[in-house]
Amino acid sequence: MSAQNRQQTNPPKRASNRRAGPRPLAMHLAVEMTSWLSSRAALPIFRKQFLPWRPELQEQAKKLLSEMENHHPDDIAQALDRVAFANQSAFHDGVRAYQKHGYKRGTDDAPVLWEDGATRILDYGAVEEAKPKSPLGIVVLVPSLVNRGYILDLNKKRSFARFLAKAGYRPLLVDWGYPGEEETHYGLDDYIAGRLVTALQDIADMNGGPVPMIGYCMGGVLTLAATLLDPAQVSRLVLLATPWDFMAAGPTQGRIAAAFAPSLPHMLSIHDSLPVDVLQSLFASLDPFMIGEKFRRFASIPANSAKADDFVALEDWLNDGVPLTRRVAIDCLIGWYVENKPAKGEWQIDGIDINPADISCPTLAVIPENDRIVPPESAQALFAGLPEELRTELHPSAGHIGMMVGSRAEKSMWEPMLDWLAQAD
Repeated sequence: MSAQNRQQTNPPKRASNRRAGPRPLAMHLAVEMTSWLSSRAALPIFRKQFLPWRPELQEQAKKLLSEMENHHPDDIAQALDRVAFANQSAFHDGVRAYQKHGYKRGTDDAPVLWEDGATRILDYGAVEEAKPKSPLGIVVLVPSLVNRGYILDLNKKRSFARFLAKAGYRPLLVDWGYPGEEETHYGLDDYIAGRLVTALQDIADMNGGPVPMIGYCMGGVLTLAATLLDPAQVSRLVLLATPWDFMAAGPTQGRIAAAFAPSLPHMLSIHDSLPVDVLQSLFASLDPFMIGEKFRRFASIPANSAKADDFVALEDWLNDGVPLTRRVAIDCLIGWYVENKPAKGEWQIDGIDINPADISCPTLAVIPENDRIVPPESAQALFAGLPEELRTELHPSAGHIGMMVGSRAEKSMWEPMLDWLAQAD
């Protein structure tokens, strides 16, 4: 396959080697400080029993209030300040330890097989772990547009792509790259009906027939649509933690997107794309205190340990986001999260309705049980819409990211998926 329209697809380089994350750092620092100040402000209200509690916490609140009656209010306030200061210090220690950690991922060794604009196809059938001649044939891996595709090849120790290569497949990983001049005005139609379907057709031609496709998260939605646009090129379909009904688990995600929506046109009138830090803020708002808890734990991990390396490797990927083009941001944040078009049957690509019921190849939906990014209910709605005679579901006991790079990922998801691929026909 020939390369076309070559352009720079790398992220902007940092001014120093020191990490800038967790991104956006100012937001996470503010959340930590607000947690302390709001606790301080709530203390007298709690003592006067004016503070409302969720039903499942009311009994604990009563016990705490009873215990507090045995202590002077000033002593309680000072104890609260000590805990808050300790939490703040541990968070700062964790952030500093992360920023100066020596881990580096290294360079990609998978050669570029195909290229168009910022988009590349990386050939993992050519890495050292691959079996000679890849006897099981090609499989196409499609990640999200929001995060870098190397979550599927985090490092040589935790690599879904290399696992498939060792098993005998020739994994071809779609690397969307960073939107350049050519992609500035791209929407989902352009990425799916243009880039992905074109690449898929070239790959199928090279293969001499249809190929399996594996889509992860947003990449699963893109893969589903590409399969419906050109079903003759896809033999089997795997949808990993793929969202569909954005209201199925409750309105929280939709409310966050709806609250953000009024500012979106103004922001996109200033920027050519939706900045990474804005996207990171939206993801963080799903669980604002998780970052603090995570970095406090990291502060206690020895810097030279394998556990610390694993933490930094994943955190580097999380902070290495990709901006969304103006049209993709509107398509996703408004069309999906606010208007819920996919679940309502109102989502189209290139004028074609994207309906899971129209899938004509065997399909595996992998729905991790502990997913907080794509609630299981959202992915389950997609599975329910697939033709009953063609669908299979797998529910690994893992989270959204742990399913791909966690210590139990191989046993809980990778191997069962491999078994399904072997028998899908």
